[in-house]
Amino acid sequence: MTTTIALAGKGGVGKTTTAGMVIKYLTQTKPGAVLAIDADPSSNLNMVLGLDLDWTVGDIREGLLEKVQDSLLAGGAAMGTLAGGVSKREYLDYEIRRSVSEGDDFDLVAMGKPEGPGCYCAVNHNLREVVDSISKNYRYVVIDNEAGMEHLSRRTTRDVQHLLVVSDPTQRGLVAAERIAAFRHQLDIKIEHTWLILNRLPGAEMPAPLQARIEEMGIPLLGTIRSDDQLMAFEFSGRPLIELGDDSPVYTAVAAMMDKLDL
Repeated sequence: MTTTIALAGKGGVGKTTTAGMVIKYLTQTKPGAVLAIDADPSSNLNMVLGLDLDWTVGDIREGLLEKVQDSLLAGGAAMGTLAGGVSKREYLDYEIRRSVSEGDDFDLVAMGKPEGPGCYCAVNHNLREVVDSISKNYRYVVIDNEAGMEHLSRRTTRDVQHLLVVSDPTQRGLVAAERIAAFRHQLDIKIEHTWLILNRLPGAEMPAPLQARIEEMGIPLLGTIRSDDQLMAFEFSGRPLIELGDDSPVYTAVAAMMDKLDL
């Protein structure tokens, strides 16, 4: 059985950093292979994980559409095949598997840029089937989403066991987190559990106004992550955050949260 963990949050709250720490936790404490899916068009999860990124699923999708245009001229795409008799599904399956960036303990697929002008419905359907097929080979799948979750059900048909909504410690951040979490009711996939994570808390104590606002949200607070100078030093140097020590306050905070979940 594959356990899927999805992360969401507005830009700049540390969602991708949190995703990296979740992946670090899984590879160090849980048996089974881990697949990271970067569903954010900015595609920088690979930098957190220390992996090269040669091309994305978005690049493959655009390449397929170019081939479809060429094949249409030759009379092939209308029958569902490309030049040489290769089906669109076969092309996507081969190219996406080739695009997987392999780490020592985890693999990464980056979705890349959103759709351009034109019709992408059939292509996106095939993409989703291929990504889901690849995901079945992993014990854990961690999906780093774009700011909202409007496109999550277009990335996968898999149920999400845990949705982690990341916020900064501000009233505006919590309002944005609440709105993002509300999208889960509009998706075509089942989300079993939704949790709130408060990132970059400046001190050990939760400010009373934030605590009161969180209690009104109806989303359980999974935990908090304090600001950390060591993480900032990594950010300044460009060093992969997954190399943070096991004693890093950021990692220990995320690890403690993951310990609470049924993984």
